[in-house]
Amino acid sequence: MKRHGTVWDRVASYRTAGERLVIGLMTGTSADGVDAALVRFRGHGLDATHEVVAYRETALSAALRAEVLDLAGAAELAPERLMRLDAALGDTYADAVAALLRDARVAPSAVAAIGSHGQTVRHLPRGENGGRALTLQLGSAAVLAERTGIDVVSDFRTRDTVCGGEGAPLVPIVDWWLFRDARESRVLLNLGGMANVTHLPAGCGLSGLLAFDTGPGNAVLDGLVAEASAGLARQDEGGRMAAQGRVHQGLLEELLADPFFAVAPPRSTGRERFGEAYARLLREIAEPLGLSLEDMLATAAELTAASVADAVARFLEPRGGVDAVYASGGGVRNATLMVALRRRLEGTRVARLDELGVASEAKEALAFALLAHLTLCGLPGNVPAATGARVPAVLGHITPGVAPGEEQE
Repeated sequence: MKRHGTVWDRVASYRTAGERLVIGLMTGTSADGVDAALVRFRGHGLDATHEVVAYRETALSAALRAEVLDLAGAAELAPERLMRLDAALGDTYADAVAALLRDARVAPSAVAAIGSHGQTVRHLPRGENGGRALTLQLGSAAVLAERTGIDVVSDFRTRDTVCGGEGAPLVPIVDWWLFRDARESRVLLNLGGMANVTHLPAGCGLSGLLAFDTGPGNAVLDGLVAEASAGLARQDEGGRMAAQGRVHQGLLEELLADPFFAVAPPRSTGRERFGEAYARLLREIAEPLGLSLEDMLATAAELTAASVADAVARFLEPRGGVDAVYASGGGVRNATLMVALRRRLEGTRVARLDELGVASEAKEALAFALLAHLTLCGLPGNVPAATGARVPAVLGHITPGVAPGEEQE
């Protein structure tokens, strides 16, 4: 897609172009790095086909990650901290884009747009905020557009919340686009900082899917490791420490009694409920019981598996059954968690998303490339059946990049 005319001419012409390159950027609630995917789209809207041209993960610096997590859990903070983190993340995203394009040997001028999710630092579900969800993602689109010269689509979640939705999950439209099947009833399970599911009954249309957060994914596990190591370690690599521990059934039952798990979808959650503060509370309860760190991690992994399995049985099985669960996200690398999931979902095939032809680690970056593509085509990106919004809505803000010699207006 060639650049011509003013920046707004280019934005307006996106929908009629036959082929475009779009970058998707994602940093999840674990705040461990930037996932970046360069995607080639051919065609319009959801009829488009795609090819992932390149994918790269860029770790956040230890200092930047610590600031994200500290700010996300802060009860009070100075607005200057938000402003500085917003700019720093914008610079980090620009660096990630430059590295991705360098690896792919693609010039920035060849890229039509960047879809940037941003870093979530606060998410208030409808039920915890008087019926209206609020959500905040940082990562300056202005910095990203200025440094790359590429148009940026950002702030995807806010429009859905204004339409009465949770602002989450947004990936279900991508799950339907990529993974619906005429014969198999599928659950797409994302094991990020939080865990969420998309249910695609066999042959379902877009309005027939259901998606929601099931509860904690990796955030509690990571929080336990970080606190025990004074921040020197980020995670239980491969679930090895959890594999050496024993699940404390009494503590597990107490954790599963949290009222969140009984709330019918649509529902969403975040670090505010299942983050570092939750991990500290778990530790405070566990230590008087004589549990080691390994026991706590085993119990936390079982909590994630049990809450996913309960959500599948309670909310998904009755609406078309479940033939297979396809997992993606950082949690698929935790062998202890995956073993627990397979045990809890006995009778249902549990596999990695890679079996369906999409690398599990690249899925969410691909998702935000598609969401940017839909926005620039003038099409909705949310699914009201998933978020609870009143209507489908075109998502995000567009911040035009300006290439050298190009007119701004």
